[in-house]
This record gives sequence, C-alpha cells and structure tokens, in this order.
Amino acid sequence: MFLKTLLPFLLAAPLIEASNSLTRVERRQYIAANDLNLGNCKDTMFIFARGSTEVGNEGTVVGPEVCDDLKLQLGGKVGCQGIGGAYTAGLAENFLPQNTAPQDVQAAVDVFNKCNTKCPNAKIVAGGYSQGSAVIDNAIQKLDSDVRDKVKGVVLFGFTRNLQDHGQIPGYPKDQTKVYCAVGDLVCDGTLIITPAHLTYGANAGSAARFLASKVK
Repeated sequence: MFLKTLLPFLLAAPLIEASNSLTRVERRQYIAANDLNLGNCKDTMFIFARGSTEVGNEGTVVGPEVCDDLKLQLGGKVGCQGIGGAYTAGLAENFLPQNTAPQDVQAAVDVFNKCNTKCPNAKIVAGGYSQGSAVIDNAIQKLDSDVRDKVKGVVLFGFTRNLQDHGQIPGYPKDQTKVYCAVGDLVCDGTLIITPAHLTYGANAGSAARFLASKVK
C-alpha cells in the first residue's frame, strides 16, 4: 500500500518538471494536434497518445517532435492527431490491469476508426509515450482487421507493457513496431517507478519519425 501511495508522486513530479522546461519547440506547439478532428486529411495520419499528466493531447516529452520530424521526412504530407476526450492521462489508471483504463483504450479506438472513416485514403501511423504506449498497444489489439491493416507502423516510448507484452503489440506485426526503452527506464521492466531516463525520449523523435516514414514510403 505504501508503494501505491508513493508512486503517484514519483510519476507526477518529473512530468510536471518536464512541462515547465520546454526548450526545443515553442510551448504552443505542445498544446494539441487536431488535424483529424478538423477534417485536415493528409496522405499519412499520425495518431499519438501522451503520457500521464502531460498537457494538451500530444504531451510535452516526445509526441510533437515526432509529428514535426515526420512532416520533414514526408514533405509535409502528414496530419497529426492526439488522443483526447475520455483519455485524460490520469495517474491512477496506470495501476489497472491494462496499465490504463478501458475508456482510455476506447478513446483511442474511436480515433483510429474516425481516421479510417474520415480519411479513407490515408495511411495511418501511431505512437504512444508512457501510459500512452499502453493506450495505443491495447487499442490496436481491439481494432477491426480492416482498420488495423491500415496502421503501417507504431512507435512506443517508455513502454509500460514492455515486459507483459514481450516488447511488441500482440497480434500486430513486430517488424512494424519499434519500442524505445532508455537505459535505466524502469517502467520498461514492469514497474511504475519513474527515473530521469523516462524523460529522455525526445532524443529518439528523429529515429522514430524515420522508422514510421519508412513504413509508408
């Protein structure tokens, strides 16, 4: 019980610190990505789920950088959409069996399905960070096969289900998935203990964007 009481504070403190020390991109770019909601379909649509306590719908640690770098890789023909709505990126949900809540997973499923309907000619790529990696992992498993087949690549940062799901998304091609687990990031080892390594994934944005771009070119 003590550990469960302590962990929310361990989770919250470094993420709040990260949101207060943005240096690479202007803060306004971290608020929200809503191309899908606005009907701004592109050749490639990038769907991203942020980590616990992150602001907006793309977060502050890595989501916006992947979006920006993916646009560079694909000549700007990319639309980005963060998972919002019922997914509030709360802390307590991390302790549930799926490392997120059913309504959070469904929120992501709804975005994938909406993308399939509103942008039927788009190729879909996706990503998630921390709790968001669990959201994307579980959502892709729930997609109908015709929608899942349109998801060409997925990147997962600080994958909270890395141990449970053996470094992959069950039922989804492993060669279309890239998992980033920094040395010393204990969430990749099946814990919810946050170390400084868990906040370093912005350094992997370029690599992740190149991986995703390779899957849609």
